[in-house]
Amino acid sequence: MFNILVVEDDHKLRKLMCTVLSKNGYQPFPAKDGLEALDILDKQYIDLIISDIMMPNMDGYELAESLRSANYNMPILIVTAKESFHDKKKAFLIGTDDYMVKPIDVNEMILRVGALFRRAKITNEHKLTFGESTLNYDTFTVCLNEEELVLPQKEFLLLYKLMSYPNKIFTRQTLMDEIWGPDSETDIRTVDVHVNRLRERFKECKKFEIITVRGLGYKVVKSE
Repeated sequence: MFNILVVEDDHKLRKLMCTVLSKNGYQPFPAKDGLEALDILDKQYIDLIISDIMMPNMDGYELAESLRSANYNMPILIVTAKESFHDKKKAFLIGTDDYMVKPIDVNEMILRVGALFRRAKITNEHKLTFGESTLNYDTFTVCLNEEELVLPQKEFLLLYKLMSYPNKIFTRQTLMDEIWGPDSETDIRTVDVHVNRLRERFKECKKFEIITVRGLGYKVVKSE
């Protein structure tokens, strides 16, 4: 059972979130602000944090920043009424993993929690395996048919992202923000250039294919 720390100063919402998490097989630990959350973290192992931003004593930004500074790497999902791009950008830059704007659908929250756990497992292992082939995040290498290929950083990160979520469509903007950074001045079409390079490198590989979804972006489809 995964332990989830719910940091929310609104008593009713905190109770609702904890109830929904419990019904979906998680063990919630409630906290009314960042300071109480830190106290719980001192005593209890936590797998994931769901946190509001606007709270007394220590807000969500301060909590996330202090945890990342102390090398806590558990996923952090922000749930807040702050909906501006500036607020979202600040949250991601200090190390949060996902962001929901209130009022939220608690069923969607559960889906996002599940996705964050899957992503954390991939990140912690730093490897992706498909068939007899492996992507190694630490060395930017792809081992394919007993051959090892070292990729340029951006190409590797792009392939790793797509391969982490087979059949999931990623827009060019999403890929651009995650791999080149939200402040990058690089033209968004550089994503297309890197996809084409990957296709050329792996044109003989039958294990996967990068598909263009017209008007949306890209996805990876793995062969059986």
